[in-house]
Amino acid sequence: MSDTFQPTYGLVPPEVAATLSGVEFMQGLLAGTYPAPPFAETTGLWPVSVEAGKIVFEAMPSKRFYNPMGAVHGGWISLLIDTVMGCAVHSSLKAGQAYTTIEMKTTFVRPVFESTGKLRCEGLLLHSGSRTASSEGKIFDGNGRLVAHGSETCLIMDVQKKTAA
Repeated sequence: MSDTFQPTYGLVPPEVAATLSGVEFMQGLLAGTYPAPPFAETTGLWPVSVEAGKIVFEAMPSKRFYNPMGAVHGGWISLLIDTVMGCAVHSSLKAGQAYTTIEMKTTFVRPVFESTGKLRCEGLLLHSGSRTASSEGKIFDGNGRLVAHGSETCLIMDVQKKTAA
C-alpha cells in the first residue's frame, strides 16, 4: 500500500454489489472506488492485483498478531489465506452471485515474525461450477520463500432479489 493512498473502510451496499460481476467488484476495491471491508483495517491486508481467477494481496505482520510463543498467530495467517482464496472465487462470479466458504485447509511451512516483513498472498481459482468453486492460496515472504499454503471450497449462491412490498 502506498504511503499516500488512504483507503476508506465500510461495506458496499448490497444493491450495488449485486449489479457487479465479481471481477468488477474486486477491481473496484483495488481502485478505491468501493470501501475496503472493515476487517482489512484491523488486519493490515490490502489488494495489489486483481484478475479473473487470480488475486494478490499484501500484508504486514505485526507484534499485535503474536501468539504466546512470540510468533504471528496461525489464525492471522489463515485469515490471509482465506481472503485470497475466497477473493479468487469471488473474482469469477457473475453479477447477482455471492459465495461463502464451505471448508478450508491451511498448511504452515515456516513461522512469521514482525521482522519477516511484508508478505505476498496469492489466490488462484482452480474450478468454478454452478454450485461450488475451489481455489488455492500461497503466502510468500519478501525473499520469495513459502510461508503457508492452502485450499478452499466455496458454495456459490444467487443473491435474493428484494421486491417492494
